[in-house]
Amino acid sequence: MVFDVRRLDIYRKVPKDLTQPTYTGAVISICCCMFMLFLFLSELTGFIATEIVNELYVDDPDKDSGGKIEVNLNITLPNLSCDVVGLDIQDEMGRHEVGHIENSMKSPLNNGQGCTFEGQFSINKVPGNFHISTHSATAQPDNPDMTHVINKLTFGEMIEVKNVQGAFNAVGGASKLASNPLASHDYVLKIVPTVYEDLKEKQRYSYQYTVAQKEYVAYSHTGRIIPAIWFRYDLSPITVKYVERKQPLYRFITTICAIIGGTFTVAGIIDSCIFTASEAWKKIQLGKIH
Repeated sequence: MVFDVRRLDIYRKVPKDLTQPTYTGAVISICCCMFMLFLFLSELTGFIATEIVNELYVDDPDKDSGGKIEVNLNITLPNLSCDVVGLDIQDEMGRHEVGHIENSMKSPLNNGQGCTFEGQFSINKVPGNFHISTHSATAQPDNPDMTHVINKLTFGEMIEVKNVQGAFNAVGGASKLASNPLASHDYVLKIVPTVYEDLKEKQRYSYQYTVAQKEYVAYSHTGRIIPAIWFRYDLSPITVKYVERKQPLYRFITTICAIIGGTFTVAGIIDSCIFTASEAWKKIQLGKIH
């Protein structure tokens, strides 16, 4: 006797003339198809889109940097001549530079009365500070005016990604034009290492930071007021990592199968309940007639 493989069919077919179409079933079928189409398009959008996942860990992510952080600073001092503007750098490793000029540029403003300072320099990964002052000037001005606008202050590579809302230029746009001209300004920065990893697993290293600030009048040992704009920084041991991810194909297929199967099952149960109830009601009505 030849084995009939059709016995293994768990999807037995019912002859069409043994089925009964109903208006209720048609409405439920249309709603079912529209609902499945909506869920399918929603899942497809999620499958195509790139998801940004963030995580925290304790480590130095950029071990190839040689213990350095690149800094980009752009600041405008509308009432201080470029001749007396300088950048000084200090840290706990003993570094002390007065009048740092490498990779820096000064642009005169207001017929030489003001100055825009732009500099790119590196700092060590230890607590320290860098400040804009007149300390490197040959002759100190009588009334140095430290009112300013910070156009940009970033650390490391600038990350500009749509779904990453980080504080990479937290102090950018800060204006102290209405401040006391002789006041010193302290910006206390807490720098947080940040890593961005794209779908190709290429990593970019940057730093976010928080900022607190204060304003005060400082006197030298001779009694003179020598204001400065201080950026005091410290590094956080916590690293923030952003990772681009896309939904795996197998998960998308599994979700679509669940949507189709679940929707058909629930719709079938609803249709069956409505049909059974309507048939029972008809029998009751026929009983009343007789």
